[in-house]
Amino acid sequence: MPRTKRVREAQLFPLFLKLRNRPCLVVGAGRVGESKIAGLLAAGAKLRVVAPQATPKVESWARSRKVQWLQREFRAEDLRGILLVVAATSSRDLHQKIFRLARKEGALCNVVDDPPLCDFYYPAVVRRGALQIAISTSGRSPALAQRMREQLERQFGPEFEAWLEHLGKLRAKLRTIASSAAERRRLLRQQVSQEAFRGFLRRLKRGSSRPAKR
Repeated sequence: MPRTKRVREAQLFPLFLKLRNRPCLVVGAGRVGESKIAGLLAAGAKLRVVAPQATPKVESWARSRKVQWLQREFRAEDLRGILLVVAATSSRDLHQKIFRLARKEGALCNVVDDPPLCDFYYPAVVRRGALQIAISTSGRSPALAQRMREQLERQFGPEFEAWLEHLGKLRAKLRTIASSAAERRRLLRQQVSQEAFRGFLRRLKRGSSRPAKR
């Protein structure tokens, strides 16, 4: 019996996307749609929402002009010029239509809870200020991704937000005082060591996050 050739699944490409002022669309404004809208607003997206009804929160965003709410059913022309679309309705037929049209328009599409109809997935994310740790299971087990997020939240506590702010300021300072790029890299690696982190925590508890004198 001839062997069947095994097709290797393409890997997901991990990235953090800047969406400030980029045109995005959410179809559906119920409880799930609201959470997707909130995430896109936090990223500064130029956001259009299409839905006959919306939650009170989405309505308030529309009144304050944080989103453009088109209070009607989805139309194909809603996708024109859109970079990214999220479909969060209760209609699988509509979701399939949106996904098909998004592909035609060249827009990235995510259909909630339907991995085959997704160009991208929402990861489970640990956020500590500018630090973000994203976990993806390629849509196979969101529950596992959430469990791993909870573990990482315990490992990387709120103090990492302050440490990263400190490291950012230190990096900017070293650009002006380091004698060479190699010296700057050496000092930066030194400052992200476990020993440096413990020293930072001690200073933080004393009320100061200034680097220790050497």
